[in-house]
Order: sequence, then C-alpha cells, then structure tokens
Amino acid sequence: MFFQHVYDKSLAQASYFIGCQKAGVAMVIDPKRDVDTYLEIAKQNNMKITHVAETHIHADFLSGARELAALTGAKMYLSDEGGEGWQYEFPHEGVKNGDVIKVGNLTFEVIHTPGHTPESISFLLTDVPASTKPVMMFTGDFVFVGDIGRPDLLEEAAGMIGTKDVGAKQMYQSISRFRELADYIQVWPGHGAGSACGKALGAVPSTTVGYEKVRNWALQYENNEPGFVKYLLEDQPEPPKYFAMMKKLNKVDRKLLTEVPALKKLTKEELKAAMDKGIKVIDTRLKTEFAEGFIPGSINIQGNNAFATWMGWFLTYEEPFILVAEEAKHDDLVRKLMRIGLDNVYGYVPDVKVWTDLGNKLEKANVISESEFKDILKTNHTQIVDLRGASEYKTGHVKGADHVFVGTLEKNLAKIKKDQQVVIHCQAGDRASIGYSLLVKHGFKNVKNYSGGMSEWVNNGNPVVTEN
Repeated sequence: MFFQHVYDKSLAQASYFIGCQKAGVAMVIDPKRDVDTYLEIAKQNNMKITHVAETHIHADFLSGARELAALTGAKMYLSDEGGEGWQYEFPHEGVKNGDVIKVGNLTFEVIHTPGHTPESISFLLTDVPASTKPVMMFTGDFVFVGDIGRPDLLEEAAGMIGTKDVGAKQMYQSISRFRELADYIQVWPGHGAGSACGKALGAVPSTTVGYEKVRNWALQYENNEPGFVKYLLEDQPEPPKYFAMMKKLNKVDRKLLTEVPALKKLTKEELKAAMDKGIKVIDTRLKTEFAEGFIPGSINIQGNNAFATWMGWFLTYEEPFILVAEEAKHDDLVRKLMRIGLDNVYGYVPDVKVWTDLGNKLEKANVISESEFKDILKTNHTQIVDLRGASEYKTGHVKGADHVFVGTLEKNLAKIKKDQQVVIHCQAGDRASIGYSLLVKHGFKNVKNYSGGMSEWVNNGNPVVTEN
C-alpha cells in the first residue's frame, strides 16, 4: 500500500492519496482544488488516480474532486446519504453505509457518520494482502484529534435554522458507534489545529480509535446525551462568512479551474481607474510594512496562512479585487484563493510605489505601544475595542473593552464611536491591522492600533476581566 498525507496549512485541511502499488491505481480523499499536487504524486510513484472520494459536502474549502476527475478520468465516489436536500447535483457514483469501494487490493468500507452534516461518511480502509482487519479510518469532519466536528455550521454559516440540535444528537449516535471500533485502527481526520470546523483540534496529524477513547472529550459522555449536546454546541468559533458559499459550490455543478492562473499586472493608470470604480485593493504585505505606508482605502490582509480565511470574510464571490503583492508570492496567494473559490482577481501591483508614482501620498497607521495604551486607559473619552472572537473575549479581556469581532466589523460600524478616540486590538496584531484598515477605509479618523494586543498585555502581567 502507498499512503501520503497532503496538508494545507492555510486552511488546516488534510487530504489523502492512497494507492495499491501492485495494481498501480490510487484513490484521493477530500482533494483541495489545486490538484497538481496529486498529479505529481501519481507521476512520481507510477500510479494512476482512478478513484476520487469525499467525506461530505464541505463548507470550509472548495473541493477539487471534479477538477481531479476531469483531468484523470477518475470516478467520483460521493455520499448518497442524508436524505432530501443533501444530494450532490452532478454526476457521480453514489455510496451509502456498508458499501465497499475497491482500489486494486485495497477496500474502503463506507460508514455513515452524520452529525457534522447529515450526509457525512467515513472510509474504513483494509489492506487486503496484509490483513483482513481494517487499518485506517478517514473520518473527514467526524472525529478529529482530540475533538469532533461541529454540528452548528449549517445553522450559523448557512442559515439552516433548527439543524444544530438535530446534528448534535446525530453526532452523539455516531460517536457511540465509533466507540465500538477496534482500538488499533488509525484515525486520519480532515482537519487539524486552526480549523474553524471544531473548537479544540489537536496539532498532530493522526491518532487511533483507542487513544481517542482515552483523551477525546466527546467519548467521555457515554450515557449522557444532554451533557454531550450542551458541551458540543457551546463556545464554537465564529464560522467564516464564505462557508455558506462553499456549501453551495461543492454541491451544485460549477465551472472548473484545472490549473493555477497567472495574474495580470496593472499599470498605475489601470490601478487608478479600477479604484475610481470602487474595486477593492487588498494589501498582502506584512502588517508592519502596511503601517509604514499604505494606499488609502486598501485593506491589509497579510499573505500568511490565514490569508484565505480573512479574504473569505471580507470579499464576495461577485466582486473583483486587486492584490498588492510581489511576484514571488503570487503562486502561493493564488492557490490559497483557489481553495475557497475566490477566482475574480482583477489584477495586481507589486508594491505601493505605483500609487506614489501617480503623485499621491501614502497613509500611515497610528500604532501605539503598551505604555501608550496604559496612559490612554487612565483617561476618559476613549473607546477600547477588542476585535477577537467571542470565546477569546470571554476568556480574558481588558477591563472596559467593548467587543466587536473583526469578521463582522463592517456590519457593526455603528458600534464604533466617531466622536471620541478609539483604540483597537486583537491577540497579536494581525486582526487589528485588518480592523484598522477597514475603519480608515470607512472614514474613521480617530483610531489607534495597540498592535501588541492581548498576547503582550497578558505576558507582561497586566490584569484581565473574564466572563462566564
């Protein structure tokens, strides 16, 4: 058996390439959209991708199953579980609980594991030449390392009211069946630490059924469904806005993108004309570089591992946008955008010099230090705004700070005061840089950014307030 774990750090998303070396055939489970990764693995190992499978209709990334099938001729094996409204709306090989998929000498038994979503399935792998016992389980968003999939995404992100309680109870039943599996079976989940698909995902890539029975909170609630449901639904992180669109695009037929596209370089005249039309400019530089000088009205979303997630919060799928990004970063940035379906890149400029070449001036961010922040706290008529998530805020915040999650900041501008000084902060400055750029874009002149944030504040022994 050939096995390779493919991990996308930007979305904390795992996919799997599993092949039968004797037959020279392979299956890919939950592929990302830039599928050249799998084609290269197949080429290097003299294998043909004949099967593509998904564990469920994903919400957090745009699946590359159709792109991979189009390029290789592989058949797609997708869930036909879940009932009405949970069926894929394009040609595929439908599978249900108990079905077996054969890939050379390998067998994958389909197990219906609803809870995260009604149609969710897992795959139990047996390497037949080696043993008649299953060796691996690919759980998607069912069981993670130390956590389980959240059942509230359909309601919180996609607006499907009343689904989270049903999903939580389904998850309880699925976990009860998981508890019956042999301890030695390896568990390979769809996500790792940093994903918004759970609240306490572990950082190691895999686990075993036996270890999860010992350390996963969800398996400690035997014969206590109410307690399980309550804990599962409380304090989940805010689901990114783009999740609802992912659910749709992963379910319906759509346009395929089978290669990584090149970006168009804009002249200074084209940049100005585009900005005059209201096209957004996304500055992907480091927050420190942005603070030193930025194009007025641009939004600072750094091109790091969180780039795609924040782009999904602040851009729609209909609007074009411009990137400020040096050429060496393009391949990485475009792949991250592809993975959530943000394909509408109008063009790019390599740096902000293009703006000054037009005779314009750059703006500078008003970034303050910890000592300056402390001095401000001693005065009146200053609003302190914590831009972190709700659970982070509850765990500990600066006394008197208001809470506005940065992802929903544009919907809550009325909560930010224009008639007095405002100091914003987050945990370590990344989200605060996004928030600062958004507030300036919307005409706020009185904002200061305490970039050190709660990380610096707490590490230096300053007091915090907690909420139950």
